[in-house]
Amino acid sequence: MPTYAIRVNGERHQVEAPAEMPLLWVLRDLIGLTGTKYGCGRSQCGACTVQLDGSPVRSCGLRISRVGDRSITTIEGVSVGGLNAVQRAWVAAEVPQCGYCQPGQVMAATALLTENPNPTDADIDEAMSGNICRCGTYQRIRQAIHTAAEEG
Repeated sequence: MPTYAIRVNGERHQVEAPAEMPLLWVLRDLIGLTGTKYGCGRSQCGACTVQLDGSPVRSCGLRISRVGDRSITTIEGVSVGGLNAVQRAWVAAEVPQCGYCQPGQVMAATALLTENPNPTDADIDEAMSGNICRCGTYQRIRQAIHTAAEEG
C-alpha cells in the first residue's frame, strides 16, 4: 500500500492508504479529523467540503493519490486559536439547526470571503449553490456571510 505525505492544517502527515481512497476517509479514519462530514458520497451535497490550496473541494470525490503536495484545510484548521469571522457570524445568526452540513458550509463561505471579501447576494448564492442545507437555513447563511464580510 502506498504512503502519502500530506499537509493538513499546516501539519505534515504520513498516511498509508490505497490510491483510490477518498480524502474524506483519510482525514476522518486515518488522521482522526472528524469535523469533515460524509453526506452523499457523490460530491453533490457539500457536507465534506474542505479547502485545497484555499479553494473549496469535495473531499469524498478527491482520491488521496490526487492531492500531492497541496495544502489541505479542514474545519478544524480554520478555528485554530478560536472561532474565525465566519464561525462567529454563524453563531450570531443562529445558522445551524441540525448542524450536519455546517462544516462544509463554513469551509465554502470562508473560501468565498478569502477570494471575495465583499460579496453580493448573487456572489454568495453562486459560491454556496453546491452546499445543501436540508434544514433550509439559506437566508441565515447569506446573512452570516455578509456579517463576516463586514467584520473582515
